[in-house]
Amino acid sequence: MSTDTPTARFERKTSFDATSPTLIEGLPGLGMVASIAVDQITTQLDLEHHGSIQSEALPSVAAFADGRVRDMVRVYAGEDPPVMTLQSDIPIPPNAAESLSRTVHQDLAEEFDRAVFLAGAPAESEEQLGEVVGVATSDETEQELVDAGIDLAEESGSIGGITGALLADCYAHDVPASVLIVRCDPRLPDPNAAQSVIENALEPLVDFDIDTSELEEQAQEIQRRKQQIAKQLQQLRQQQQEEGETLQSRAMYQ
Repeated sequence: MSTDTPTARFERKTSFDATSPTLIEGLPGLGMVASIAVDQITTQLDLEHHGSIQSEALPSVAAFADGRVRDMVRVYAGEDPPVMTLQSDIPIPPNAAESLSRTVHQDLAEEFDRAVFLAGAPAESEEQLGEVVGVATSDETEQELVDAGIDLAEESGSIGGITGALLADCYAHDVPASVLIVRCDPRLPDPNAAQSVIENALEPLVDFDIDTSELEEQAQEIQRRKQQIAKQLQQLRQQQQEEGETLQSRAMYQ
């Protein structure tokens, strides 16, 4: 390994011994779908802070929540249901993806039986918002997707960034994994898409029950703000048009 390659390490804070746990990745990405969904899961299931991933490639910033500084990239875990989550307060820089993914494989893979990754994809229409398709790394994980009622992605494509690195590492080392691709609004955080992936994919796939009413309220608030901004822009355009017509009228009579 080159000396220029950033390194990462997992710092374990608690012991974890669950039967057939699933790791669910919730790192920031398009529409913040993974982050929103997995944060809801971590909170609802009251998962414990299991450990943190430290890397010299991560920015030198301090993350905090509820008045306390916390590690930037964290792993949470719980035994009933057996679930682990991977979360971060910032997007993972491209130069940190390889080392972070390697750390998950080397230091964490022995603690979970399968991994589920989440990736946002831009919706091409309103009707597409919230649509979910799956991609599997093996016959086993493909059958799990089918049994959960999740359509397999029909088109070819690629998944980049940290999610792609994690998925590729699982595939290369025969760690059962799948990725759920969610159509979302690429311009804003999309709690509607997060709600959809929880209710229509993660709940039947992982077999847990998550209350998503909070995400619905967040989506309604975002929609209200979008409508308010649209109304303000419309009023501004109308005002500019009226001012332009007034100036044009004055010029005609000078």
